[in-house]
Amino acid sequence: MEKRHLPERPGWRDEARKLGFTFADMGGEPYWDETSAYRFTLHEIENDLEAPATELDALCREAVSQAIADDYWLERMAIPPEQRDFIADSWRRGEPALYGRMDLAYDGTGPAKLLEYNADTPTSLYESASFQWLWFEQQQQAGVLGPDSDQFNSIHESLVERFAEINTPAEDVHFAADPDNPEDYATVETLAWAAREAGLGAHFTALSAIGLSEDGQFADAESRVIGTLFKLYPWEDMLRDEFAPHLQSSGTRFIEPPWKALVSNKAILPLLWQIAPGHPNLLPAFFLEDVADALTGGSPAPHVAQAFAAAEAQLRAGHVTKPIFSREGAGVSLIQPGKPPVTTPDDSYSHHPMIVQALAPLPDFDGFHPVVGAWIIGETCTGIGLREDRSRITHNLSRFKPHFIEG
Repeated sequence: MEKRHLPERPGWRDEARKLGFTFADMGGEPYWDETSAYRFTLHEIENDLEAPATELDALCREAVSQAIADDYWLERMAIPPEQRDFIADSWRRGEPALYGRMDLAYDGTGPAKLLEYNADTPTSLYESASFQWLWFEQQQQAGVLGPDSDQFNSIHESLVERFAEINTPAEDVHFAADPDNPEDYATVETLAWAAREAGLGAHFTALSAIGLSEDGQFADAESRVIGTLFKLYPWEDMLRDEFAPHLQSSGTRFIEPPWKALVSNKAILPLLWQIAPGHPNLLPAFFLEDVADALTGGSPAPHVAQAFAAAEAQLRAGHVTKPIFSREGAGVSLIQPGKPPVTTPDDSYSHHPMIVQALAPLPDFDGFHPVVGAWIIGETCTGIGLREDRSRITHNLSRFKPHFIEG
């Protein structure tokens, strides 16, 4: 893995605007940044990213199965009691998942480490699936990239296949998001594009326009009943929404399915560590309330004492605290001995329960710290996208970087 400085494509910003990529620059800074790109070898892609990400997704499903069977975990994941049967029934019926994005720390020299799994409402999809591939094709045509180079990116094709697998032919699917958020809108448009290619009907509806019919069914602004809904609205909020009592009785099928509320919840990280302690792609993780005293010289909660003792040296070398519900780095703190803590100013999620996770320092390339986003479509990793930042905490204005495979 290396970072290579490359010439930008002439006029790419004009092309981005024509394609609807209106957020290529945000806050006076580039969001899409092609002044450089990350190069991987095929071995790194296949063995260090693709295979481990697919394996981690399977491990997450094992964790869901365990959590569903034990109210202890549902309580620690802050799942409202009145919604637990709704989530459990979704899992037991085998409702299929569509996609997710695992954020991995990786520098090309060791196992990739799972930081978290954005398994419910991940964005940066358009950039990863479409604009990144366009960059690759055009740079290859221009001779900037060699004819034998490639890109790990079958995201769009995999989405088309997955939509066809999990829906009936010509089925109508509503795609809901905030139309005033360009990134959210681009995400659902990217998904709707794949759905249409799979032979489905795709209708956009603003989240705020969804209401209840007299029969208790969800309907859009044109009073069309919503049979299947992709919603760019996280489950932790939906389960507490004023419409939450109608989620099950409405008869709507949701994409992502309700059981994804457990996978997208950062409380799954301590559960994963309990299931597979020492897994090469996992970091030790605990609920902060169980180990807070131990991190300052006291004792951990008795039920995690043995696991904490095994991971204590790694945690004391550096750890991260983060809320079980959060977005774009909000509420995250990095703690290392002898260094001032690194925190984000956004504490809007910090009232939620917290976890502590061993620190996997992000690599430093020219003063920027990349995170690899591994895209899971269905149950398989089918591509990656990278975001980097000068800060060691990735946030909503971090830059998106293209990648290619060579060697």
